Amino acid sequence: MSEKEPNVHSPSENFQHFHDNHTSITSTDGPTHISILAVPMWAVGAIVVVVLVLVACFIFCIFKKCFGKKKKPKKAREGKAGRRRKAKEGEGETGEKEGEVKKEGEEEEKEQEKLGKLEFSLDYNFTDAQLIVGILQAQDLAAMDMGGTSDPYVKVFLLPDKKKKYETKVQRKNLCPVFNETFIFKIPYAELGGKTLVLQVFDFDRFSKHDMIGEIKIPMNSVDLGQPMQQWRDLESGEKEEEKLGDICISLRYVPTAGKLTVNIMEAKNLKKMDVGGLSDPYVKIVLQQNGKRIKKKKTTVKKNTLNPYFNESFSFEVPFEQIQKVQVVITVFDYDKLGSNDPIGKTFMGYGATGVGLRHWSDMLANPRRPVAQWHTLLPEEEVDAALKAKPR
Repeated sequence: MSEKEPNVHSPSENFQHFHDNHTSITSTDGPTHISILAVPMWAVGAIVVVVLVLVACFIFCIFKKCFGKKKKPKKAREGKAGRRRKAKEGEGETGEKEGEVKKEGEEEEKEQEKLGKLEFSLDYNFTDAQLIVGILQAQDLAAMDMGGTSDPYVKVFLLPDKKKKYETKVQRKNLCPVFNETFIFKIPYAELGGKTLVLQVFDFDRFSKHDMIGEIKIPMNSVDLGQPMQQWRDLESGEKEEEKLGDICISLRYVPTAGKLTVNIMEAKNLKKMDVGGLSDPYVKIVLQQNGKRIKKKKTTVKKNTLNPYFNESFSFEVPFEQIQKVQVVITVFDYDKLGSNDPIGKTFMGYGATGVGLRHWSDMLANPRRPVAQWHTLLPEEEVDAALKAKPR
């Protein structure tokens, strides 16, 4: 039994086998052979096609990304634009209509907003160089209070200097008040042409600033003062000029056991200019009063040529504990004048009947016995404070 010999090829047979399965390229220069795998032509074509397709897809993607946000078709654009235009036109027309209605409404309101009218008289005394202004009566004044009424009074002054200001008595709860009051301005006739007479009707309010109902401005160069005149005029709306008079710092101290009230006038700032040079010579008068009657009055020294005086002067008053809730401390800042009368710059008060800062300062003093309590107070026109002092607390 013979054994099968292994399949072993000789070197020549191996070479023949390799030659059968490969294509040989023989160089003419020598025996060197380069062998290359045989690739069918259809495979090469398929690879080329796939590469071209990929390149085309890549270019298409780039193009779409860069230029893809093209405008919509014309019809679509026109349709959308038309809808937007119509919507805007509709809104515009509505807005215009509303605007027209609003304007008409505002005009009607202005026409309907009647503030009332005032009767006054004017005369000039050439002998004594006096302008005589009569405030006679008012009719159909605007209601400024919650109850549908007003507490009117009239302010009278000349622009631009406003050196003297007069005002009538307050007529309580009356929209057709009768005043019949006369005011005199001593002024040379030659200077009168450059002045403007202002008549302002206010509604008095004890707890807040007085509201202006309306005003009348009369340029004096437009008035024939050769003979007396008397006429009615409609009130026009006007804004009250905020006349800043300054502020004053006051310290209050009360000792109940000793019945001693100490008022320290510390300093003032931004006082109104009263002198020709643009300064003032201020001093402070302190009045302790009860039921409208003066109990005691004292005053500080005069500080020359300043609008920001520093006093730091103390004054003591004897006030029994049972009376402390019934008294008032009235502070008035004056401008000292050697030749004429001393003009009041502004005024404030604390104690019985006071409101706002005046009431709060007084309450803080009572809540902190034996301790000084300092507080800044804004100065108000003298007539405004006097009216508040006369009014009975509610």
